[in-house]
Amino acid sequence: MNSLNKLPAITLSFWIMKICATTLGETAGDLLSMTLNIGYAVSSMLLLCFFFVSLFIQLSSKKFHPIIYWAVILATSTAGTTISDFMDRTLGLGYATGSLILVSLLAITLVIWKISEKTLAVTNITSTRGELFYWTAILFSNTLGTALGDFLADDSGLGFSGGAILIGSLLILTILAYKFTKISHIILFWIAFVLTRPFGATFGDLLTKPLEKGGLNFGTIGSSAILFVILVLLIVVSMVRIKRKKIQIS
Repeated sequence: MNSLNKLPAITLSFWIMKICATTLGETAGDLLSMTLNIGYAVSSMLLLCFFFVSLFIQLSSKKFHPIIYWAVILATSTAGTTISDFMDRTLGLGYATGSLILVSLLAITLVIWKISEKTLAVTNITSTRGELFYWTAILFSNTLGTALGDFLADDSGLGFSGGAILIGSLLILTILAYKFTKISHIILFWIAFVLTRPFGATFGDLLTKPLEKGGLNFGTIGSSAILFVILVLLIVVSMVRIKRKKIQIS
């Protein structure tokens, strides 16, 4: 592995951690902006600062560190939640328009990335420029996920559980395409990455919203605490596995 490649292997545990992190991003973003009543604009600025700091640490590191990597993922997810809410609610763009803007930004990022780096590979990025494209695409995809999740839950008539079922079904189709078709695995990765964000968003709503609105009524504080503990445990398991592999190699 190139010493500059600081990305994890794409395994089942990666997707479980990703869904957990994006769901935590949804609940933590709502905790900051709504429960603590800081507001979408201020919350977005604070969380973007967290994103830039964690990204700087990630770019400065010379190897893959699970804690750093997942801190940046969590930062993009949490900031994405408040940015999307700011666009949709404070600016009054609505979920559909906000989603369209974010889809366009994500597509433009991927096109420029492809032209610049000649690849959209996500397991062997060995340049700082490539890594910047990677994290920009992740920030846009996680922000897009909140808008799509809210659209499905609030405007589509599906509700929180219905939205989660729809996105879950699309994820299953993506897995089947990965297993049984010749569709590019890179394309399927980005499809899955985008879909897991609205799945996390709708699942986060399912956890936090009151029973009369179709949720489980854990609240933003309770849901965030539970998801944070789960994510930390998964990161610890990931670190133990990496250490064991190093011992076996040596």
